[in-house]
Amino acid sequence: MKQYLTPKWLLSMFALVIFLLWIVSVYWSFEPELFEPELVAQQQASQKNETVVAGYTITTSLIKVSETLLNKPGGYLSNDVLPPSVMMDNMPSWEFGALEMTRDLALAMRQDFSRSQSQSLENPFLTKAQPQFNIDSLSWMLPSAESKYQEGIDNLYAYRSSLADSRQKQGQFYARADNLRDWLKQIEKRLGSFSQRLSASVGQERLDTNLAGDAQAMQSTPTANRLAEKTSWWKLDDNFYEARGASWALIHFLKAVEVDFAEVLEKKNAAVSLQQIIRELEATQESLWSPMILNGSGFGTLANHSLVMANYISRANAALIELSELLNQG
Repeated sequence: MKQYLTPKWLLSMFALVIFLLWIVSVYWSFEPELFEPELVAQQQASQKNETVVAGYTITTSLIKVSETLLNKPGGYLSNDVLPPSVMMDNMPSWEFGALEMTRDLALAMRQDFSRSQSQSLENPFLTKAQPQFNIDSLSWMLPSAESKYQEGIDNLYAYRSSLADSRQKQGQFYARADNLRDWLKQIEKRLGSFSQRLSASVGQERLDTNLAGDAQAMQSTPTANRLAEKTSWWKLDDNFYEARGASWALIHFLKAVEVDFAEVLEKKNAAVSLQQIIRELEATQESLWSPMILNGSGFGTLANHSLVMANYISRANAALIELSELLNQG
């Protein structure tokens, strides 16, 4: 036995373990493929003998995105406390970006899509599901994030079944232009934040426009007229993958909107605008051929992946603003 406990043997075994953990971490870092919400909704409706009605596709997309977070290779990694996932940061950042979009849609479904007016009752399944997605994403026990997310998914399944059951009058989804616009306004702010954080990868000096447009506006704490912003080198890849994960989730939600709000979009002649937004976001999912996120200067020799991502997200955000204006018109 002593012949195997030599320093050389122990060092070799340690190197082998590290190599195996690295292989596992690379496999777990593969991002999920895109799926077609309309096709998935039709398949699941057929399996459950349910009818695809208004809201069925977008609820299915929310369920599928949430299940992907839990069931992709390695499962949900953000709250892991053991190697190799505890040493990974790209995939957990991707997960958080997708989770943010999931939370935004779950809230919109609870407050807007499932209610006819401000005085109407909330749907009981969505009332339970929405806060279950808001548990700390890093919680790993008592309760774990995965267990609460799964409970939220179960309640979404129950809500979707109530939509397809004509006997359950409380299960409703209202595909209206004002409901859709309210959710899109939240997405605009989310994408705008991503764009600013990604653009700060090379450092920028920004004028303080927080009170622009209102001469009487005030803020609690004074700020300088010129604000210098630069993303920490340690946060570059985190911001990139968070934006990439959020875009991945949003693509599916918007494709589902294209189905459930088809008549609304046709009436506003806005279907092509939504398709353009989806196309811009799909560009954020192109394969990354570099082993690391490069941070070259704006017109330097090396690429700057953050600025490329910011460009696609900014274009999608600009198109979202135009879509919101179309929906606001009579």
